[in-house]
Amino acid sequence: MSSPEIASLSWGQMKVKGCSMTYKDCKVWPGGSRTWDWRETGTNHSPGVQPADLEEVVKKGVKTVVIGRGMSEALQVPPSTVDYLKKNGIDVLVLQTEKAVEEYNALAAQGIKVGGVFHSTC
Repeated sequence: MSSPEIASLSWGQMKVKGCSMTYKDCKVWPGGSRTWDWRETGTNHSPGVQPADLEEVVKKGVKTVVIGRGMSEALQVPPSTVDYLKKNGIDVLVLQTEKAVEEYNALAAQGIKVGGVFHSTC
């Protein structure tokens, strides 16, 4: 199963190819996507993305995870989250969201099993 292309990104809106929903924040993985609801794990801009935010994506067998920190990079990514991914043998890219989407789409186009979490506002 391939990772779906992120078809569009603008402030507060993301579209994933093959999905009719418009997301504010989203998780993507080979074969699927869904809303990334921060309330599920108690995530806030600081301390930011937690391993619990990534467990679902990791369980899909990804080789790389791309984390989009927001348009202004307000969303933090603590070292413990990066360490969690590396300990699971997963490459990680932490980028401003527009750059993160570009990298994610490039990896997906190469057939790499890539997943990601993306914050589309601040």
